[in-house]
Amino acid sequence: MGKFDKYSIDLKGMKENHAHYEFLLDNDFFAAIDSPEFQKGRVNVTLDVKKTAQAFEVNFVSEGTVVVLCDRCLDEMDQEVSTKDKIFVKFGATYADEGDNLIVVPEEEGVINVAWIVFEFIALAIPMKHVHAPGKCNKTMSGKLNKYLRTKADDEDEELEAMDDEMDEGNDSMETDPVADEKPIDPRWNELKKLKLS
Repeated sequence: MGKFDKYSIDLKGMKENHAHYEFLLDNDFFAAIDSPEFQKGRVNVTLDVKKTAQAFEVNFVSEGTVVVLCDRCLDEMDQEVSTKDKIFVKFGATYADEGDNLIVVPEEEGVINVAWIVFEFIALAIPMKHVHAPGKCNKTMSGKLNKYLRTKADDEDEELEAMDDEMDEGNDSMETDPVADEKPIDPRWNELKKLKLS
């Protein structure tokens, strides 16, 4: 038995026009998926399959938490996820993802495995930015970050003044010829200026 076999839905063998499934996705599931986004969590998934004349309508509801890394301190944090999604499945000659949430499965098999589909829905439900609540970040890392963050507007002004002073000192030590610094103007610019003025 494969590690994702229990997430296979036998559409061809449906005896009624409606079927209901429930799954608990735990650390073992996320570790088996082996995705770089996250590998821990506990998410309850309910799945309702409705058979129609043209296709099967599959509705997913996922609720729970996954463990992601905090963008600020890089420690693990719980991220709540809640999502409702829908796909349509129809039978065909070979497996195909036709976009617009339409998936074709071989009619001979009549089975769709929803493990990766559910994982993708959960991954898409996670916000782009995930940080701990205020005061919950790793204190050591927060201390190091604060050391390098500019906290006052005056800090930047002082840095700029120091840089200006250094440049002035460097300029004083170099002799400059103002005439040598002037570059001749490309004559093509003069012709373009005439076009602009006319």
